[in-house]
Amino acid sequence: MGNRSADSAHQSEEPEGSTVEFSLSGVRDGYIECVPIALGVAGYGIVFGVLAQQAGLSVAEAAFMSATVLAGAAQLIAIELWETPIPILTIIGTTFIVNLRYVLMGAALRPWFSKLSPLKAYGSVFFTADENWALTMGKLKSGSHQGAYLLGSGLAIWSFWIVATVLGAIAGGVIGEPAQYGLDFVLTAVFVAIAVGLWEGKSSFLPWITAFGIAVLSAHFLPGRWYILFGGVAGSLVEVIRFDG
Repeated sequence: MGNRSADSAHQSEEPEGSTVEFSLSGVRDGYIECVPIALGVAGYGIVFGVLAQQAGLSVAEAAFMSATVLAGAAQLIAIELWETPIPILTIIGTTFIVNLRYVLMGAALRPWFSKLSPLKAYGSVFFTADENWALTMGKLKSGSHQGAYLLGSGLAIWSFWIVATVLGAIAGGVIGEPAQYGLDFVLTAVFVAIAVGLWEGKSSFLPWITAFGIAVLSAHFLPGRWYILFGGVAGSLVEVIRFDG
């Protein structure tokens, strides 16, 4: 009896929709539904392409970086630090810190993706960006069984990101400073729109405001991009404490 009660309690803790399927229809739905977000990300991709061209990268080099890295913040930071000779250790260290948030994002996906084969799970995770991760989490938490949604939405962002990088690199000499067109605000606007969809009411307020506060304080007192990691960790810890309590 005790074992059955423990099993029931364990099952009740599993997220709804933890049993997922992986299908072409899931990839298709993810791609189509993420196109509006991908268009917004493309605006930021143009910014990266412009800055890459100004830093001395060729169109092919900028496109190759976007195709293999697929991390907007990390790529922009790398370009900001780009000089001759290239400060390899500085770039690796800084981008590593910025991308540590993907550890938290991957952990959040685990309840669903642990049911998939390694090829499907890790193949999908390669195409994870902040935007399609947020969309996928919202989808899965709502009870969707589409395990391939992350891959499809990631492919949308990936393809638009590469095309936008190429356009930005080609037009870099004409565009000049991207900020004068408001392109530097595009990604912020996209995140705000996604956040509205993820808001779950009053229960979201405490972890969100904690993450915001810690991120602001970290940005003020610490050099580099540590605020991204510290804000995410702080918000996650508050949510874990609240849930366990």
